[in-house]
Amino acid sequence: PPAHSHCDWIGPPDKLSNLRPIIFHVPPEESPLERRLREARQEAQASNQRFWARHNRAFRQEKEEFIYSRLKAKGLEMRDESGQKATLNAEEMADFYKDFLSKNLKKHLQYNRDWYTSNFRITFLMGQVALVRALRWLRRRKKNVEQ
Repeated sequence: PPAHSHCDWIGPPDKLSNLRPIIFHVPPEESPLERRLREARQEAQASNQRFWARHNRAFRQEKEEFIYSRLKAKGLEMRDESGQKATLNAEEMADFYKDFLSKNLKKHLQYNRDWYTSNFRITFLMGQVALVRALRWLRRRKKNVEQ
């Protein structure tokens, strides 16, 4: 983002995680509390990127292995006679999706716990920052009225 920008910038989806990365704006006179909020948001983003990149990589790999094993069991190749990639029907793929989700249930539960904890912390910090800004605005307003 340009140096004169006063807002966060959101990039295109990441190839592995499918999440849109954010470049967070750092104000020139950022308070320690505002810095803690920005850093908490950055860590939450980094954590989400890591989780979904690993998850999606495992999903794609296991999906390919599942398709290969099912096609092999049917005596088929990965590509048909015309060179098209062979596929399975929706019911067969539903078996894979169900198994994948069941196998990764604990990871998803842990991710959700971490996600909620992180978002609660961010929300709490956002409330503190908003309160400090409101008090600062009121003090300035009171000072201007007295002058």
